[in-house]
Amino acid sequence: MQHELDEIRAAGLYKTERVICSPQRAEIEVAGRKVLNFCANNYLGLSDNKRLVEAAKRAMDERGYGMSSVRFICGCQDMHKELEKAISNYFGTEDTILYAACFDANGGVFEPLFTEQDAIISDALNHASIIDGVRLCKAVRYRYANADMADLEECLKKAQAQRFRIICTDGVFSMDGNAAPLDKIVELAEKYDAMVMVDECHSAGVLGKTGRGITELYDLRGKVEILTGTLGKAFGGAVGGFTTGKKEIIDMLRQRSRPYLFSNSLPPAVVGAGIEMFKMLEESDALHDKLVENVEYFRTKMMAAGFDIKPTQSAICAVMLYDAKLSQDMAAKLQEEGVFVTGFYYPVVPKGQARIRVQVSAGHEREHLDRCIAAFVKVGKELGVLK
Repeated sequence: MQHELDEIRAAGLYKTERVICSPQRAEIEVAGRKVLNFCANNYLGLSDNKRLVEAAKRAMDERGYGMSSVRFICGCQDMHKELEKAISNYFGTEDTILYAACFDANGGVFEPLFTEQDAIISDALNHASIIDGVRLCKAVRYRYANADMADLEECLKKAQAQRFRIICTDGVFSMDGNAAPLDKIVELAEKYDAMVMVDECHSAGVLGKTGRGITELYDLRGKVEILTGTLGKAFGGAVGGFTTGKKEIIDMLRQRSRPYLFSNSLPPAVVGAGIEMFKMLEESDALHDKLVENVEYFRTKMMAAGFDIKPTQSAICAVMLYDAKLSQDMAAKLQEEGVFVTGFYYPVVPKGQARIRVQVSAGHEREHLDRCIAAFVKVGKELGVLK
């Protein structure tokens, strides 16, 4: 193992964890200094929201610290059912099931529903948790090029040999920030008698007129069979995942989904804060509106400065650098300038597609955005990214 770890280091692929010594927010403390955080999934700026912190405290006072059991053995609390109902109302779905994380939701959704008689058709850039969930299922597997509808249609034609078919896609692809063409996916699903599953992790709270995700963006609320998502990104940034969708599907997952059956129920603090968070989002769209405004401002200014930014409908702005070492050097220099970002390179992204992924938040103020842009311009000129 040590030899293999040394090889990982030598290849420049070793992952080190930077330690944050403050609450997660727009400005954080790292290595004894304050920096602006532009690499968190804190899209609505709720990770340190005082109203959610107070709701978590109340839940602990009223319902305790932990559940100490799985739901089918020892049941759940009333608040777990309340949170499931709130998620269903938010997405316009029939029922919801909670998991410890969305990795568990994706890991536990396929095996209970599909057998070797069925087909799973997956986008090539889907998240690792979808890939692992598919591996746990015996269904026939097809893969189509990212957001390529012609390729998807070819897969659907081949999958007519199977009994049931499901198309799986991320709502927003985390490395590029592009949204799946869900309107076209649903059209093909109807044409070829397939179901659709969408991972809303990077799209919920972000896409759509009021932030209710990719089904709102394409006016498809309630028309997609399965949505999975997390409470760990836009929705407060803690832990917890969910699957929401058709009632019969959710009911079957309660009977047979192994991560649900054999993992502890979510702790009361997370559930209480989750309920309060959905109340906040029902009351006002202000956080989502601010996020949209911040993303547009950041992208416009960065592109005007000369940076190569991938098109995005999300809060993910991929600053393309193409060279792996350059992405690491630039991220390190940006941290020296007080901007906390991460360089991504192979194998996380394809070879020759290295980039810095900037994640904009409603928690960022205009001065934070301006300081970030100024740091990018300064370092970009120093490293020859900008002429």
